[in-house]
Amino acid sequence: MSLQLLFPITLPNHWQSLASCALPEHLQSWLLDPTSLTARLKTHCNEFRVELLGQKIEPCQTHEAVADIPVGEKVLVREVLLYCDDKPQVFARSLLPLSSLTGTEQALANLGSQSLGQVLFNNPSLKRKIIEVGTFDLNSSVGKLVRNLPLNMTHTLWGRRSLFVLENKPLMVAEVFLPDAFAYQKMKKSLTNPSVDNV
Repeated sequence: MSLQLLFPITLPNHWQSLASCALPEHLQSWLLDPTSLTARLKTHCNEFRVELLGQKIEPCQTHEAVADIPVGEKVLVREVLLYCDDKPQVFARSLLPLSSLTGTEQALANLGSQSLGQVLFNNPSLKRKIIEVGTFDLNSSVGKLVRNLPLNMTHTLWGRRSLFVLENKPLMVAEVFLPDAFAYQKMKKSLTNPSVDNV
């Protein structure tokens, strides 16, 4: 199946604040990283690429709304996969309010296979207002994507969503680390080589 046929995958998840969620230690450096995820992934591979799954304009749904992006506001939804050396690492879903796509930010509507994160972090005005985390199992919409990649999903997936403000304009970016992502590598090692403390 063409992955584009799965669009929109959506992320109907109950996101949690960092204060109410116990993050696995090995994932904290990825989920809480304040810098560009694109830039970090590029340091782990020879070839980085973005696959556009699709984008369309729709009203913001209740489960994705926040104070800065209310229910019903027209947003450009963009979903992509981030690959390192042809291995899918991250599924990302962005909500770009049409009211934010003005001036130079109009270019964000036509990124194609360019990385949104790379563009955002090149702008010194960028601020991250909130960051929330969530988990996704095999029965989730991301789980269906994983089965079509195909990847072997043997553990719960973790993701984050961030509300950014660019030139005083809000936009939301959610990222879910796929099963073979670098973010889980330490976890895999700890599972295969349990320490004395874990026995």
